[in-house]
Amino acid sequence: MAAANIDEVLSALQKIIGESINTRDRIGYFAAMYYRVTDKVKQGIQANEFEDGARMEKLDVAFANRYLEAFSQWRMQKQASGPWQVAFDATEKSSLLVVQQLLLGINAHINFDLGIAAVEVAPGNTLQSLRRDFNSINDILALMTYQVISEINRISPLFSLIGWHATNYESVLIQFSIENARDGAWAFAENLSIASEEEYQALLLKREAGIKKLAEQLAKPAFMIRITHFFIHLFEWRNPAKIVRALQGLKKKVFHFAVHKTQTDE
Repeated sequence: MAAANIDEVLSALQKIIGESINTRDRIGYFAAMYYRVTDKVKQGIQANEFEDGARMEKLDVAFANRYLEAFSQWRMQKQASGPWQVAFDATEKSSLLVVQQLLLGINAHINFDLGIAAVEVAPGNTLQSLRRDFNSINDILALMTYQVISEINRISPLFSLIGWHATNYESVLIQFSIENARDGAWAFAENLSIASEEEYQALLLKREAGIKKLAEQLAKPAFMIRITHFFIHLFEWRNPAKIVRALQGLKKKVFHFAVHKTQTDE
């Protein structure tokens, strides 16, 4: 069943995390990080950090439900959306780095799910009113993602060979940018908001195919990068349950999160 509020989202994520720890399943990697993101959004709502807290919860829940639905489909051996199918299938491959597993989930969730969730919450000409809070939820996702990645050396001692830095929004590893993904998701949402029913479905199919292709590239990067992967992977932790616990329980840093009050540039 779909989550009705943010507490139900957290409960559903915790269930996935708990099961993945018990079964030593890499499916828990993204869920553990996403739990931290959702908890941060909840804290922001409680602290009145968003333009419209009630609407932000609706966006967070609609957004999360797309992940939970895709997860349920995959668990029941049904076809999930293309980007999620690649991400979930990748969890069965022990050769992928932890960071690849995380970014495959982020790719599916931001690049494909987010624009759809935004239009569900703010359809038609109401979409523009969502822009600031849309950016805010992305800021939190980026913040928590780079916090996890910047601390991941504990799990992957040779991770620094990738050349990733927490303040660098473009990875040498996969040339993936959360900032660019956010902008692309907003453009996708704008196109959906003005589309006819027929155009809407065509846009979904085209977007799904494009993001699935990117997912496949994330899962199988260029040859020289795969050589680097091999050496990094040799020293990564091998126990998925231990990794899930670490991703959920990494030492938290205190960040100041400020919602922009100025008019968003169009």
